[in-house]
Amino acid sequence: MNRWSSRFMISLSAVLPIGASAADVAVAGIFGNKAVLVVDGGPPRTLSVGQRTPEGVQLVAIDGETARVIVDGRRESVRLGERVVRRAAVEGNSEIYLDGDSQGHFFVNGQVNNGPIRFLVDTGASVVSIGRSDARRLGIDLTKAEVGSTQTAAGLRKVWRVRLDSVRVGTLVLNDVEASVLENDLPLALLGMSFLSRMEMAREGSRLVLRKRY
Repeated sequence: MNRWSSRFMISLSAVLPIGASAADVAVAGIFGNKAVLVVDGGPPRTLSVGQRTPEGVQLVAIDGETARVIVDGRRESVRLGERVVRRAAVEGNSEIYLDGDSQGHFFVNGQVNNGPIRFLVDTGASVVSIGRSDARRLGIDLTKAEVGSTQTAAGLRKVWRVRLDSVRVGTLVLNDVEASVLENDLPLALLGMSFLSRMEMAREGSRLVLRKRY
């Protein structure tokens, strides 16, 4: 195996339909500063950072196993091994499709108060939960928050109860979402039931479908 093929990582399942009028973009591989993109199911195209496909999809950066692209003027991140499908649903509602990992966990990039964050979907969490350093980065004000405590594996920890102006996951956006900020940092924010209870959730094989209810 040569040095290029040994670094080549294949994942045809990382597909990101960007919208009804935009392209479906899949990352088929990443090696060095190049990525193999498949647009609208067409032939694989190898791009260096800065190059565009004939359909106008531009590769702007590679960060580990994530390709950052611009589609229809919007910057999107597409990870190897992760599939996020965004479609316009009936009657103007929205839905997204998430592919689970080998252990059945669902991860998704999102936004809190317009700042980027990565979520683990957690139906066992009563509210959206964020670590303190993420809360600071996102500009969440804790000075007037209600203070409580929660039991963790590391013992009793302080927790602040807050309301988030907005939480976005794909095309799904909710305002005024109840959340908790933990005293300790979290490796991932938890997308808990204060968000999920306002969705219809369904399983389609290994995929999780979230549809906005209200």
